[in-house]
Amino acid sequence: WVVLLYFIYKDTTLRPYEQRQRIKSMFYHAYNSYLDNAFPYDELRPLTCDGQDTWGSFSLTLIDALDTLLVLGNHTEFQRVASLLQDTVDFDIDVNASETHVQHLNFVGGLLSAHLLAKRAGMELEPGWPCSGPLLRMAEDAARKLLPAFETPTGMPYGTVNLLRGVSPTETPVTCTAGVGTFILEFATLSRLTGDPTFENVARRALRALWKTRSDIGLVGNHIDIVSKKWVAQDAGIGAGVDSYFEYLVKGAVMLQDEELLSMFQAYDRAIQNYTRFDDWYLWVQMHKGTVSMPIFQSLEAFWPGLQSLLGNLDSAVRTFQNYYSVWRQFGGLPEFYSIPQGYTVDKREGYPLRPELIESAMYLFRATGDHTYLQLGLDALESIEKIAKTPCGYASVKDLRDHQLDNRMESFFLAETIKYLYLLFDPAHFLHESGECVLGAGGFIFNTEAHPLDPAALYCCGRHDQDHQELQDILLTLSQPGSQSKPPPKQTEGQPGSQSESIALKPGEKKTPPLLSCSVQPFSARLSILGQVFTDNT
Repeated sequence: WVVLLYFIYKDTTLRPYEQRQRIKSMFYHAYNSYLDNAFPYDELRPLTCDGQDTWGSFSLTLIDALDTLLVLGNHTEFQRVASLLQDTVDFDIDVNASETHVQHLNFVGGLLSAHLLAKRAGMELEPGWPCSGPLLRMAEDAARKLLPAFETPTGMPYGTVNLLRGVSPTETPVTCTAGVGTFILEFATLSRLTGDPTFENVARRALRALWKTRSDIGLVGNHIDIVSKKWVAQDAGIGAGVDSYFEYLVKGAVMLQDEELLSMFQAYDRAIQNYTRFDDWYLWVQMHKGTVSMPIFQSLEAFWPGLQSLLGNLDSAVRTFQNYYSVWRQFGGLPEFYSIPQGYTVDKREGYPLRPELIESAMYLFRATGDHTYLQLGLDALESIEKIAKTPCGYASVKDLRDHQLDNRMESFFLAETIKYLYLLFDPAHFLHESGECVLGAGGFIFNTEAHPLDPAALYCCGRHDQDHQELQDILLTLSQPGSQSKPPPKQTEGQPGSQSESIALKPGEKKTPPLLSCSVQPFSARLSILGQVFTDNT
């Protein structure tokens, strides 16, 4: 039976190494086409072999593709592009960042990820990394340009901000739910790395304000007036306009070990399961009544099975994934809108812009189950994109899945997310999947909603730096006092509370609790180790 299984597996053509090579070829066809025909514009137009600015002329595709280069093992190009971006990108320009949350996820998330992966890429690091560095400063600069959007009576941000002038006096106060609740990963990372709490504070204030607006049955709508706190669009679901809000509650809880964020999601999940779930599909319902308003599946909802797997809800995740996969097999891709009762596309929503969400869920579910069904989805996606979307100048969005008409656009997320998740699906031993060690670069990375991986260990390294430095100074001062070194420690008896000499971080009466994570951030010669704790003295 072992031989039989081998030949069955061989015949499925799911050999991971071969698929990874095909995915690399796909990436470089798209990436080189962008460099040759579109750079420094934001995006490639693959049908006319030229470029266009879609987000303000920041070479967005290059920023989005940067960490994908490292995922594929190309350290040399990662180093070249990282240096190029430091020399060319300037956020001090008169341009509107519309859909502020999307803008910040692309720029800030991509730069933070590249900063945290710089050591693995072999880049020269400045002293104090990961708590300092040029890419981190760029990310901070980009994020600071978005802070005026949060200057509202409620703390919920405007949807558009001018990077030079701030929020326009005529800016609409109506924004989508995801635009309010999709900041905590990047902004908390920034605050923990830089020591400036402003970013995490504004993100948390926005989350708490949004939490207070949920309906009596526990749901949130799609668009809200961030000044009056009134819901303008009252459709509740898990798709467009809401999706990444739920994603960030879960991933924020994991990355920050935050019970508040997890309890928020669990309360939402109970309402979602009660009112929107039907036969393992998730419909749109009226947020106050729970009555069905739109019996459709949106392609952006395909992230949900992967999110469920992070919380261990595998049975439900597997069944929902199979529903979504059936739509893929019907069309060779996921249409933007799919009518569940009719079993077909919705008028004027037949396109597939090479989105990654179903592939993302397949990656998580394969890691959780080992079921080769998810590798088969990856192979289907790879072959569909190659057959339908490939052009001489990259890959084009599919305008209509019914007849495979193409659109003249290759969105930056194709390189940042779709190809990255495809590659990681077929590389279960990749370092981004590893976990279990509380040291920098050991794994346990959290992907933001644009698939930029963030290393939680770095947050705790930098978050403890100032506290540890002060503790070290206090100890050195104590040891320098006359007779301090010759005084024997007090004897301990069983059950007796520990004295202050037991742990340098304790005050009398406090319980001894180890740090969440302890990471070495500088060479050994720059460290002083006392009682198992590592501190840095840069005086």
